[in-house]
Amino acid sequence: MKKLQQNTSLIFILALLTWCFACGQMVPAVNGEQAFAYLTAQTDFGPRNPGSEGHKKCLDYLVTELKKYADLVNPQQFTFNDTINKVSFEMTNVIASFNLNPKNGRRILFLAHWDTRPRAEEDPNKANRNTPILGANDGASGVAVLLEIASVLKKYPPKIGVDILLVDGEDYGDYRVNDLDYYFLGSRYFTKTMGTYKPEFAVLLDMVGSKNAQFYMEGNSLDYGKDIVMHIWSKAEKSGFKAFVSKQGPSISDDHIIFIQSGIPSVDIIDINQYNINYAQWHTIADTPEQCSASTLAIVGTLVLSIIYE
Repeated sequence: MKKLQQNTSLIFILALLTWCFACGQMVPAVNGEQAFAYLTAQTDFGPRNPGSEGHKKCLDYLVTELKKYADLVNPQQFTFNDTINKVSFEMTNVIASFNLNPKNGRRILFLAHWDTRPRAEEDPNKANRNTPILGANDGASGVAVLLEIASVLKKYPPKIGVDILLVDGEDYGDYRVNDLDYYFLGSRYFTKTMGTYKPEFAVLLDMVGSKNAQFYMEGNSLDYGKDIVMHIWSKAEKSGFKAFVSKQGPSISDDHIIFIQSGIPSVDIIDINQYNINYAQWHTIADTPEQCSASTLAIVGTLVLSIIYE
């Protein structure tokens, strides 16, 4: 596992101190280096597209890790039938719960997709465009932050209920099909089967590890979770986290849309600029750990913790 050079001063601060936000609440620190290690642990399995060997091995790893920290871990299996390519895949969401019976009854949900794209259709080399991607940023980064969050929740039990959801099949969709039916498969299955479960809101982490990340306010998030968006970006601004830009960006189709459609206010923290996806390696074989930063992971994780511990 190659250790990359990082912004060591910021990582040192984030790893050793707690952050005090404007509201006066103390928030446990996120260890950016540990989050980065969770990222490379996933990419070491190779591509994690459904049906692959890396997909199977990574699932076992995620369940094992979360069982170290959570009060309850529930793998949710489902079958997806790809009628275009005439193949079926077994997929699995992983649900980890903390503080199952909070006194105040409040629960919030954090999610990320753990699968990776089975084709690199945006790769500049046409020969690579049917190659599964490694998905260091697009897949592993959000999961890495949530695994580190889980370890913190174990050490410092939250007063509210927290659920971490790692969804499968987010990025399976075939670019040859001009609709979204083959995307967000895990989120679709989870929301259809969640019964009476309804958190106050959900926060999605997608592509949150790039060295050059820009987190503009995603359009759909502003439409359906504006108060949450303003709260997060305000904290980022006051904390000097310049990767978070307090301006509206484009509206992105992502897992959070499925939760919005299910009546749950949802926010997408995603690497976008004011026009489109900001990450140049998106859906290419160059989406590797070398493109990612422990500092960015630590910043995102710190903001997530600030939501939980208020």
